[in-house]
Amino acid sequence: MYRNFLKRILDIVISLGILVFGLPIWLLICILIWLDSPGASPFFVQERVGLNGRTFNMIKFRSMIPDAYKYGRGLYFDGEDDWRITRVGRFLRKTSLDEIPQLINVLIGDMSLIGPRPMLPYQYEYLSDEQKRRFEVRPGITGLAQVKGRNAIPWSLRIKLDIYYIDNLTFGMDCRLILETIAAVFSHKDILHDQTQEEVEDFIHKI
Repeated sequence: MYRNFLKRILDIVISLGILVFGLPIWLLICILIWLDSPGASPFFVQERVGLNGRTFNMIKFRSMIPDAYKYGRGLYFDGEDDWRITRVGRFLRKTSLDEIPQLINVLIGDMSLIGPRPMLPYQYEYLSDEQKRRFEVRPGITGLAQVKGRNAIPWSLRIKLDIYYIDNLTFGMDCRLILETIAAVFSHKDILHDQTQEEVEDFIHKI
């Protein structure tokens, strides 16, 4: 009952409330991004894999220069001093405000507030059938893996935590994860920089 109906209702109500009541802040962020990088879109859109393996376009506030993926090591593994991150983008990442536009994804049904983080298409191709169980629910803005280690833990462990979440999903767990996410954002813990692709995407390199 909760997974199939009430969870979706709560996603819509909470996301709509945050978007509406925070609208002046979101507009200000858009203006600051535009002033920091004139002419560039304030949004970054990237294809991700979601429920039942279907792809969708995930939206974030843009925190890097346009076409950042053409420089350095790509969009995924950056350090605190990465020159591709804009001044406004650095603040947005530190406060996790760059994730706010994903509430639009939640409203239209691509994502949920709580769930496994959406993967990139190339990552999906390396998953085993058991690991693909993480797509039995909508991907989330935050989830169990995020509060247990954020990007300090490799994907193989994140996937195990995601499957544990799916097997034990309750209203109480989602409420707890929301509170733990808020605490994690303010603590700035478990955020590592300058990791190699092999360290983070270990599930690919073990195949």
